[in-house]
Amino acid sequence: MRYSFDVPVQPHAVAVAEVVPGDLLALSEQDAVENTWYVVMHTSPETPHTMRLTLRPPLGGRDHDEVFERGLQVAVGERRMDVSAIPEIISHDLDAMEFRDGDQLTSLRVVDPRAVEEPYTRRWGQWYRDLDSRAQEPLSDAELRERAARAVRQGHVVRHHPRPRRSAEAHAPRRVVVTGLGAVTPLGVGVGELWQGLMEGRCGIRELEGEEFAGLPVRIAGTVPVDPAGLLPRPQARRMNRSAQFAVLAAREAWRDAGFDPAGTRESGLAPERVGVSAGAILGDASVLVGGDRRLRERGPRAVSPLTTPMTVPSQAASQVSLALRITGEARTVTSACASGTEAIGQAIDRIRYGHVDLALAGGAEAVVTPAIMASFAAMRALSAHPIGSTSPSRPFAADRDGFVNGEGAGFLLLEAEEHARARGARVYCEAAGWGLSADAHHMAAPDPSGSGVALALRRAVQDAGAHIVDVVHVNAHATATVDGDLAEAGALRAVLGGRVPVTALKGHLGHLQGAAGGVEAVATVLTLHHGLIPPTIGCDVQDDAIDLDVVTKNPRALPARGDLALSNSFGFGGHNAVLAFRRTP
Repeated sequence: MRYSFDVPVQPHAVAVAEVVPGDLLALSEQDAVENTWYVVMHTSPETPHTMRLTLRPPLGGRDHDEVFERGLQVAVGERRMDVSAIPEIISHDLDAMEFRDGDQLTSLRVVDPRAVEEPYTRRWGQWYRDLDSRAQEPLSDAELRERAARAVRQGHVVRHHPRPRRSAEAHAPRRVVVTGLGAVTPLGVGVGELWQGLMEGRCGIRELEGEEFAGLPVRIAGTVPVDPAGLLPRPQARRMNRSAQFAVLAAREAWRDAGFDPAGTRESGLAPERVGVSAGAILGDASVLVGGDRRLRERGPRAVSPLTTPMTVPSQAASQVSLALRITGEARTVTSACASGTEAIGQAIDRIRYGHVDLALAGGAEAVVTPAIMASFAAMRALSAHPIGSTSPSRPFAADRDGFVNGEGAGFLLLEAEEHARARGARVYCEAAGWGLSADAHHMAAPDPSGSGVALALRRAVQDAGAHIVDVVHVNAHATATVDGDLAEAGALRAVLGGRVPVTALKGHLGHLQGAAGGVEAVATVLTLHHGLIPPTIGCDVQDDAIDLDVVTKNPRALPARGDLALSNSFGFGGHNAVLAFRRTP
């Protein structure tokens, strides 16, 4: 039982001879001022002129005896306490104790009736007052022991609580791991080209050729340097839009990378109904609809292909991936602006966690480098006007950033229930540990400058991963290089993480891949954990002072040793915020 002292103790003076068990006693006027109180547990005559009082701190502790003159005036609180409800507790000896991560230490100033217990938790070999804040420096084991010894001398009870044992839960969500990666990006076809380009700081942004782009105010984009149709069987390629072609190439690479037969599910020994596809896209490929409209106006209805509609819908990428690998469990499409790919991966994590499927290909694909889209972005003044030169035109977090660079591509992860992956001896890149969503509810295109929606998504992703803020070792930022967007994201990262976590932004290498950005950047985040190296941000030659983040530039940097969680951010027009959390595996 703990007594509740919602209001300060009101002392009044009495003689020691009047004190009875249960009285709350301050031994001096100064003790009363400093909230140093004891409960009288027992009284007995010592001599005809003195009394022996047995005293115990009001919040529990050890007894000690004091002998007083009977007529001595002491301060007594206005309430009387039940002596049987006050625990007799002692501080633990920490000198020879072996600590483990997950242990907790509590310190309570037991002589103060209104004291609040101060907890410290051990994480990554250090002790934290609050695992979800980086505002205070953590303590080493030696520093904690020293602080605890000082607290005991000041009237605290210090207790050690070993980390609790985990109990098996019959219906606990399954852990999800990443076993395969695939990508088609402006740096080339394949994950190898992507990672090598990121490590080398290469830029995949190019001048747009063709007379349809000639009159545009901005004629640069992050385009894939290879025609995807030439990498697929011709009959299949003709029935896919460009976005779906990217998706199939990236998904097949992830499938093979996970160790499965390229022919599909049954050939890989899988039940097709236990496999899913989750793809993000904004439009998919706008050029098919534009081309159909042009043929209608120029040559009439008979010139419009019957494939125009099925090749226009954003769901074509998911559909074509499921067709290519004979996946029948589900083929879902997520459309939430530039957060689409990230949200598609998050939804797939949950579908596996809760047993709907055992594995899923998840990511995003987009091909919207078209004249109308480019003209629209330019009219919004959202595109960068920097030319291609010695540094990237896309300049995330830079002082001279002036807008994003449109791009295209696809990125897919092969997500799998951990027990399924372990049973077949699969190579595991990392754990897909959690995700978070939020909405700004601020503007149809502009970000909320407060960054509060972004901060909420960040916290939810960490919480969903069963982790704490101190676990975060890296952030792959959305950072489109727009003035307001980068500031809002940076403010949210500082508010949640304290600004001391190394951050990278990849849109200087790739441009903004729209609905595919989340998929490709998730692939890069997984590789960052797997290799222990953070790719540098290019285009940020001079960082904006207002960003105030630890942005990795110039060269790759090793991941911090303490912590295991990396976050991948995606934010879209209309206030869509999505964050993925990946955990480094031993």
